[in-house]
Amino acid sequence: MAQDARLPRNIDGKMIKKFFSSTTARLAASYLLIIMVMSLSFTIVSYNTSSRALGRQIPPHMSAEGERRDVMVSSEFGTSTRLNDFLKQRIDEGRHALLMRFIFANLMVLVAGAVLSYYLARRTLQPIEDSMEAQAQFISDASHELRTPLTAMQTTNEVALRNKKLTLSGAREVLGENVEEVAKLKSLTDALLKLARQDATDEAPHEPVSLQDITNDAMNWVMPTALARNIAIEDSSQPVMVMADRQALAQAVVVLLDNAIKYSPEGSKVYVSASKKSKQAILSVRDEGPGIRPYDLRKIFDRFYRADQSRSTQHVSGHGIGLALAKKIVEQHGGDISATSVKGKGSSFTIKLPM
Repeated sequence: MAQDARLPRNIDGKMIKKFFSSTTARLAASYLLIIMVMSLSFTIVSYNTSSRALGRQIPPHMSAEGERRDVMVSSEFGTSTRLNDFLKQRIDEGRHALLMRFIFANLMVLVAGAVLSYYLARRTLQPIEDSMEAQAQFISDASHELRTPLTAMQTTNEVALRNKKLTLSGAREVLGENVEEVAKLKSLTDALLKLARQDATDEAPHEPVSLQDITNDAMNWVMPTALARNIAIEDSSQPVMVMADRQALAQAVVVLLDNAIKYSPEGSKVYVSASKKSKQAILSVRDEGPGIRPYDLRKIFDRFYRADQSRSTQHVSGHGIGLALAKKIVEQHGGDISATSVKGKGSSFTIKLPM
């Protein structure tokens, strides 16, 4: 099933790259056309102005036929010629040299403009291309995640329908399994909707808020889960003020606390702290779990990426969306989120925000 999920993504990636390659060429050609039209327009105006200025070197009184007969000059080759003809020859030579310089300059503009046009086209289309590739990957990953519980439900129901001796208790068991899969689907769709909302939000509405209040809000959300697993949350947050969307930032902290509780052994502690350092506000969530492998740390914030086996020997439910959502929220606040871990000694997630 994993291979089937990757296939559409690869096809979409090739189609997107092919589309943007041709689009880049067309946009670069458009940019180059604009550059050359401006360059040629400037060249024509400059050449005509310079050509007229060169033509003014012949005095008006020497344009008469009678005047040309009497005025003679010696050329560089020792021959004599009329001054008017000599000046016209020099003007023609000057115009020709000027035209060659303009042609050379336009050839240089053509070469430089082609490079610049391609660069500008790539800069213009790169964000759109990245967005479309991310969307294609998101759709592929989401469809794979949705397919798993749906396939489980279909298989369970088909087996039950084939069983001619299905009892009432057996039917109840099948319905119970279906309810569990529906709950998983609801959890996944809720997470996808939250992530989609954050993707659609360019900037979060900011207001002065204390990180201490943020951690309190988040702890209230996860406290039932912590109590159920006998995990204590130790909060040493200071009233550090930041400009933030209180609800969104609290959601990011909820994700970190929820993960810390899920992957920590029963009876352990989770530590939350908020402080300020230089011009940054730092919020940290640390657990006493088994830790994360270095390979997984590099991908831990990727959408749909899960590293259950590296962090816990028990099965932990989830879809690999939470940390991606937290990262998106923090980045919308102009901050940064990172993770460190020591095998067997727990993991620490740190959010850095501008004061």
